[in-house]
Amino acid sequence: RPDKCSNYFAVVYECKSDLKIEFFMIYPIIAYGDPVLKKKAQEIDKKYPKLKELIDDMFETMYDSSGVGLAAPQIGLSIRLFVIDGAPFEEDPVKDFKEVFINAVIKEETGDLWKFNEGCLSIPSVREDVQRKPEVYIEYYDANWKLQKKTFDGMAARIIQHEYDHIEGILFTDRISPLRQRLIKNKLANIS
Repeated sequence: RPDKCSNYFAVVYECKSDLKIEFFMIYPIIAYGDPVLKKKAQEIDKKYPKLKELIDDMFETMYDSSGVGLAAPQIGLSIRLFVIDGAPFEEDPVKDFKEVFINAVIKEETGDLWKFNEGCLSIPSVREDVQRKPEVYIEYYDANWKLQKKTFDGMAARIIQHEYDHIEGILFTDRISPLRQRLIKNKLANIS
């Protein structure tokens, strides 16, 4: 859980002849089997304690784990918050997509289902083909608490849907066929 974590690191840099030091915390990733991953997360407000620091730490935790998205339940916090940075998709238009999603609500998913092989930081070493719709209309607050109402498509939509599932208490393994679920049952048992 986050309150038991002590994995901090510092970034030191010079800015206009001033030395600036920022401290970040790398949270442990909550693994498959923990009840927080199956719980619908709660909304937060602007007064949520140390939200900016939490967002920064979530990005650093995601980068440290080589992820493209991270939802608060994956670090043990059952709140409606997730972060995305598509930079690892070097060839895809999503490579420049970096965003914070607070209290997100998907209003509509459209298009024909398409398969893509997904993985998850909370379910290491398990990848499966998941079908999702290619376009999503979502309302959320950004890191500055500005209400956003946007449509995303392609890989950006898929990453959003995956992270959004986390704040709804859904894992990507819940979206695969019952046969595939039975075939990976032992792998999942070894994680929890």
